Amino acid sequence: MLTAPAPEIKRRGVGAFDEALAEGPLCLIRNNRPAYVLLSFDAFRELEDAATLSRVAASEEDVRAGRVARGTADELTAVLAGD
Repeated sequence: MLTAPAPEIKRRGVGAFDEALAEGPLCLIRNNRPAYVLLSFDAFRELEDAATLSRVAASEEDVRAGRVARGTADELTAVLAGD
């Protein structure tokens, strides 16, 4: 992963890093430590999509394993509230 000092964003603007972002995420360093990750919108969407697929797969596994409770919203809320 490429790195750059965080103040460079303020000094040069995000557009100055377009070429670096084409290669992948950019780690921004502040006080000599990794502080932020800058990534393209397409890369962000890919991460979001992967996270969504992972959550759906985990939910499907819960259903197959019988780790679900069925009922109305009111019934489930009562169970969660301990009523």
